[in-house]
Amino acid sequence: MIPADFTSLAAFVAVAEEKSFTRAAKRQGVSPSAISHTMRGLEETLGVRLIARTTRSVALTEAGEQLLERLRPALNEVGESLQVVSGSRAKPAGLVRLLVPRYAFSVIAPKLGELVRRYPDIILDITTDDSRRDIVAGHFDAGIHFREYIQKDMIAVRVSPDHRAAIVASPEYLRSRPKPQLPRDLLTHRCINFRHGSAGIYRWEFEKGRKSMSIAVNGPLVVEDEELVLRAALDGVGFAFISEHKVTSHLAAGTLVRVLEDWCQPFPGFFLFYPSRGQQTASLAAVISVLRC
Repeated sequence: MIPADFTSLAAFVAVAEEKSFTRAAKRQGVSPSAISHTMRGLEETLGVRLIARTTRSVALTEAGEQLLERLRPALNEVGESLQVVSGSRAKPAGLVRLLVPRYAFSVIAPKLGELVRRYPDIILDITTDDSRRDIVAGHFDAGIHFREYIQKDMIAVRVSPDHRAAIVASPEYLRSRPKPQLPRDLLTHRCINFRHGSAGIYRWEFEKGRKSMSIAVNGPLVVEDEELVLRAALDGVGFAFISEHKVTSHLAAGTLVRVLEDWCQPFPGFFLFYPSRGQQTASLAAVISVLRC
């Protein structure tokens, strides 16, 4: 029969190596009577006598010698494995797996160089996926998303400033069309739809004062990449709903025109999230320190 846990085996090794119940108890941080009780229980479980004890000495039986010979390497290997695992919490090294939607990659990309320079022993494994997968079920260390999509039981750390949407189109598209004055006017225009993975096509959201609404726009194009949205808007396909920071230079250059700006209010940007502080390794903490906004 195999003992139910390693405690009794570790106690046996301590007694065998110390050749003293008192010294073994001190090494294990328990009382001598507890060690004695553990040894009796182990011998009863195995059905064999392991230790010969007199008032003056402690010695192993032949069965005890055989057990020690086979057990010591196994326990050493277990100890080394635990040190490796413990070390992963103390040193920023090894693999960190992140789940990131493609439209949030701009948060990470500018900081990859700094991460590598500061923590050369970390391997950052990034999976880009817009489907809002469960990071625990997917065995990811952390994810990045908008705060509204993060479950309340997750630890969340801001990794970007507030975001703001911009409704834009090319001057060529607007040349023969009136500019929309209200969000519902977009229903008479061609618009570029964006698919959020398994969540489906995004309904454009607007807010002004106490008013808020969402609109399912129509158009000739549906894409899953924000760069394609921008390219299509520049090519005159129609209106685009896109992150403000992605079109700043185009607005300044006049290659895109913005409308409904007063209906696009700032909202919390991207956050890195993970299950609990108790599970935060040194490597994940290092990644957070670089990405934190």
